[in-house]
Amino acid sequence: MSGIYQVINPANESIVTDVDLADLAAVDAAIEKADRAFKTWRTIAPGERAKLLRAFAQEVTNHRQELAMLEVTNSGHTISNALWEADNVANVLNYYSAAPERLFGRQIPVPNGIDITFKEPLGVVGVIVPWNFPMPIAGWGFAPALAAGNTVVLKPAEYTPLTAIKLGEIALKAGIPEGVFTVIPGKGSIVGNRFVTHPKVRKIVFTGSTEVGKSIMAGCAEQVKRVTLELGGKSANVIFADSDLEKAAAAAPGAVFDNAGQDCCARSRILVEKKAFDKFMELFESAVKKFRVEDPSLATAEMGPLISKKQFESVQNYLNEPVAFKGSAPSGKGFWMAPTVLQPKSTDSKSWREEIFGPVVSVMPFEDEADAIAKANDTDFGLSGSIWTRDSAKAIRVSRAIESGNLSVNSNSSVRYWTPFGGYKQSGLGRELGPDALDSFTEVKNVFINTD
Repeated sequence: MSGIYQVINPANESIVTDVDLADLAAVDAAIEKADRAFKTWRTIAPGERAKLLRAFAQEVTNHRQELAMLEVTNSGHTISNALWEADNVANVLNYYSAAPERLFGRQIPVPNGIDITFKEPLGVVGVIVPWNFPMPIAGWGFAPALAAGNTVVLKPAEYTPLTAIKLGEIALKAGIPEGVFTVIPGKGSIVGNRFVTHPKVRKIVFTGSTEVGKSIMAGCAEQVKRVTLELGGKSANVIFADSDLEKAAAAAPGAVFDNAGQDCCARSRILVEKKAFDKFMELFESAVKKFRVEDPSLATAEMGPLISKKQFESVQNYLNEPVAFKGSAPSGKGFWMAPTVLQPKSTDSKSWREEIFGPVVSVMPFEDEADAIAKANDTDFGLSGSIWTRDSAKAIRVSRAIESGNLSVNSNSSVRYWTPFGGYKQSGLGRELGPDALDSFTEVKNVFINTD
């Protein structure tokens, strides 16, 4: 082992537990074991693999309360969010349990024979999970990978390893064979880097910062290793004057302050049509001041603390723009911060352009549809966003014009496990979830059979 990490409860700064961190030898041993397990896992009958995934999903459901409480304690997630996250893991496993029996190839017309294709697994898949949504993002990687016949080695974030470790235990309890799904806590510089450099890891799934994602992509190029990247965001919430302003304003706090703003899909830029700006801000202020920031174990909590002192201090560096208004937060121990609404003077401001990853939102007016689109697209990112309007034609025009992988109209929803998720530009590469994800965990093999 390369050391011990002390897990801290971000709500009160108490020590939760110590976790052993893997050294290079332990990582190599886990990868070798996963490679050996791949030889048999890929040959398991599709129906049997599906049955095992359904058993895994059921065991997750059986442990949902335990998993949720681990996330409340380890990550500061509200209990309502944490229960949803545990359910999401089970739902994603159930969704992809239908895949083994439906990984269809094709028959392609050719002269003098028959041409058929097969979708075959890659091998060992390395999944690197961030600290902001440890459970669901892990499931988005390992569920389709396992369904397609791959084995998985998973590295949780150092801050938040507890639910991943528990999921590894649950998988074994459900009957997933040893070595098929292995959780390896450790430092990114050791575990994550070895996933990239080890030749028997055939694909990397990484969710995290754009900076680290670029370095992983460069490392994977050395072996022409496949990679899926889900990176940063600076999503726009575009609110037109013809929208239901009351509904848009009431929904806006949750769209950016959920999980204390530590969400790559956070609508951290709010664009409001100029003639509705004052009315929206009045409604928005009321909604922000009602937003409940409190002990995340309470059923009434809508937001908990930031993950760490380091993250708290990072967010403070963005508070140099005019503050329109704030919500409230607990005082005392814990990494608590009140939801904060800024009114930057320019689109060049740091708070407008950079991903803050905290409970801070910037609001700015726009003139017309063209100006809204231009401002929404004026970013290196393109992960998510929302459009609020009662004009359906406008909704379609703006949806097609905004450069983002996931958009919602009159809603702030970004994720459904049965639809694709991923980003444009520097927000990522590839797609997770939905039917598209399986393509990134398989190779297409073409076979021609001569019938002459």
